Amino acid sequence: MTLATILPWIQMAVSISLIALILFQRTEGGLGSAFGGGDGSGTRYTKRGAEKILFVTTIILAILFGVLAVVSRLINS
Repeated sequence: MTLATILPWIQMAVSISLIALILFQRTEGGLGSAFGGGDGSGTRYTKRGAEKILFVTTIILAILFGVLAVVSRLINS
């Protein structure tokens, strides 16, 4: 097996994992807070434990997905 045949499968696995991790994360505010609304409490929230692990893993998978996309483009051109 060559990298060109394995790479799409790796990209699919990373993308599915990335989608799952994003969906598992807790949101700090609703859609209203994105437009300046929200509850107005102004409290800060710190990620801890498993939530922080999910957050960091999501960032790592997003970077990995970007790198795989560039590698795929270089191999197929």
